[in-house]
Amino acid sequence: MAKSTTLNLRVNPEVKQEAEDVLKKLGVPMSTAVDMFLRQIALTGGIPFNVSLPKAPPAQNADVMTAAELHRELESGYEDLQAGNVQDAGEVFARFRDKQK
Repeated sequence: MAKSTTLNLRVNPEVKQEAEDVLKKLGVPMSTAVDMFLRQIALTGGIPFNVSLPKAPPAQNADVMTAAELHRELESGYEDLQAGNVQDAGEVFARFRDKQK
């Protein structure tokens, strides 16, 4: 079947560039990757991969902490803040993103 429909999408430009970089290494054009994704949705009747929130380790999961454990963690974080033991989140994520490339 010939391709005759156009999709216009708004996406985060950084995410698009990262995806294009990966697809280029694979030799797959973006349009082909999107077509593959849509075909898999049609074939499987849903999103063709697991969509879920990452599981936090118990030591960082407030849902499984006792009130005392949560209080200790919050107090520790506040002490770090007061001592200046902080990092800019944007810089941390940028370094993480750079390591992934």
